[in-house]
Amino acid sequence: MKLARATHLDESDQYVFAKPARTGEWCLSGGFEFSNWSEGDLVGKARQAFANGWLGLETGGRVTFVAVAEVTSGEFEALTDTLARHFVTYYGAPSVEAARPVAAEELAHMAELCDEHPDNTLLTVARELTEAGVREGFRKIEAQAADLAQFAVHGSVED
Repeated sequence: MKLARATHLDESDQYVFAKPARTGEWCLSGGFEFSNWSEGDLVGKARQAFANGWLGLETGGRVTFVAVAEVTSGEFEALTDTLARHFVTYYGAPSVEAARPVAAEELAHMAELCDEHPDNTLLTVARELTEAGVREGFRKIEAQAADLAQFAVHGSVED
């Protein structure tokens, strides 16, 4: 099974999101955060989070790019509990037990999105408000085979 981890190509997320996600943390779309938003909510850094931010499951921060990676069943179960607790803490779910099926569904949707891509594929999300609610679209950026010469330092061990 696959999910996606936060990745940073530069430092821009540190400036564009009110709370940036930590590199390497597991992420999901997190579009549920915006389900009751209107145009009036889309200002400043909140607008950036809405427009293209993935939700980090550990920090609750946002990130622009995620990379597809393998997740163990144990990690998946732990993430389900983490997300269920998030729903209780921030969205008023009555209990972790009540929130767990919804959390599992959110993570299953993310796994479905990721399973069709090879490891290290970068994904982006784009959102827009419509009369029917929030519409999300996803874009992939395939990992390119890197030539080792691009990164290797050539030289001699002799002085």
